[in-house]
Amino acid sequence: MKTYMPTASAIEKKWYVVDATDMTLGRLASEVASVLRGKNKPIFTPNLDTGDYVIIVNASKVKVTGKKLDQKVYHHHSDYVGGMREETLREKLAKNPCEVVELAVKGMLPKGPLGRQMFTKLHVYAGAEHEHAAQKPEVLTF
Repeated sequence: MKTYMPTASAIEKKWYVVDATDMTLGRLASEVASVLRGKNKPIFTPNLDTGDYVIIVNASKVKVTGKKLDQKVYHHHSDYVGGMREETLREKLAKNPCEVVELAVKGMLPKGPLGRQMFTKLHVYAGAEHEHAAQKPEVLTF
């Protein structure tokens, strides 16, 4: 009996669109990361990118539970002395809601070259419109 190993040319990639309206940030991110990795397919292989493309719309309408809006802090350092910058989730959502969703999904993908390649298949938009109509994305619900 031989084990089937998919090749890069045999992997079929689909496009999905997800509406993030009133979805919890972490639950949305974990489901999207699973689709980006390809864990929803029977040919999933950990060392290959078998995942699909995901478009997330209405990222500005994502919700969080508890006191995370004020207590969750994002850190950024400029590599200069005293260059530490902190921003709460409320500030980051007001300024750039797409980055909040992207960071949540990126943290749930594998670290390294394969994870960075999977992350390029994610497209996040703050509003309801996206520019990928030509790819004919299917609606993905969780």
